[in-house]
Amino acid sequence: MSSPNFPTPMHEALALAEQSVGLTEPNPRVGCVIVAPDGRVIGRGRTQQAGGPHAEVMALREAESQHEILHGATAYVTLEPCAHHGRTPPCCDALIAARIGRVVMAIEDPFPQVAGQGAARLRAAGITVESGLLATEARELNIGFFSRIVRGRPWVRLKVAVSLDGRSALPNGVSQWITGPDARADGHAFRRRASAVLTGVGTVHDDDPRLDVRLVETPRQPMRVVVDSRLETPVTAKLLAPPGAVLIYAAHPDAAREAALKASGAEIAFAPGPGGKVDLAAMLADLAARGVNELHVEAGHKLNGSLVREGLVDEFLVYMAPRLLGVGRELAAFGPLERLQDTLDLHWTSVDRLGDDLRLIARPPGREAF
Repeated sequence: MSSPNFPTPMHEALALAEQSVGLTEPNPRVGCVIVAPDGRVIGRGRTQQAGGPHAEVMALREAESQHEILHGATAYVTLEPCAHHGRTPPCCDALIAARIGRVVMAIEDPFPQVAGQGAARLRAAGITVESGLLATEARELNIGFFSRIVRGRPWVRLKVAVSLDGRSALPNGVSQWITGPDARADGHAFRRRASAVLTGVGTVHDDDPRLDVRLVETPRQPMRVVVDSRLETPVTAKLLAPPGAVLIYAAHPDAAREAALKASGAEIAFAPGPGGKVDLAAMLADLAARGVNELHVEAGHKLNGSLVREGLVDEFLVYMAPRLLGVGRELAAFGPLERLQDTLDLHWTSVDRLGDDLRLIARPPGREAF
């Protein structure tokens, strides 16, 4: 059971955790690899859907099914083993009962009921515990979970497709399709990562999007969220069709419209803010309370601009096509600015080519430091 394709067992554990994307929300994506004292990999596991077994238990089960001896083995796990009884028993207790000799974890779990307690319980049982191996990679894989637990808000990823001259749509709102099929499929892969996909009522009227995951395989559909201050979402909107939940945030009560949208399958939440608009910061706090880790935004230039102006965007996911649109709608409508010192400065996380298009990922400085 060797793993020649991975430089270390922790790399393999991260690859296993990656397979849980789109499955485990609101729980983190975790992978575990168990290595016998003679260096053989004897167990592999990844976290299942919420309420199902965690990665450590899955790896222990695989080893036990092959009648492997776990005494003295090393467990490589991408997140600190849990120490509390939630929907499942504590993973650290399962590792202790299996007489694991050493646990190498990538990073500590920020969840208050764990937060070092899992490692402490393992050490108290005489198990050697090490931490920090590939911690950055493990954190990135669960950056939404870390954001929700530490900051009380989801990780907000704003996705937009633009032309080389930075236009997201023609003046009349037409935007399909600026980029090619490779970029569109990649965008769906990011939708799959998210607990929820957010748009504004303007985009619902202009494009009538479904906002589901279609171009890549997924075990679940993310919740679809609409910012709609006056409850103007049509009951015929495609995003109201199953599968997946729909949540509409409004600022102005309207009993008739609310009843019609509820009858169409939507849930209505009120978050009134200044100027009769939805309070976006309050909305994010509410989404976090609902277990949303990563929020994927696919909206128009006005809602994008509001999110940028309020400093709520953690990551910009930009697909740039090698074409010029000339006059058109911008990526985000905010400003105007009078000084270059007032610009929103970003740093590149990655730049990749997808077919004829570029995928650009950028973040405001310090966004990861929470």
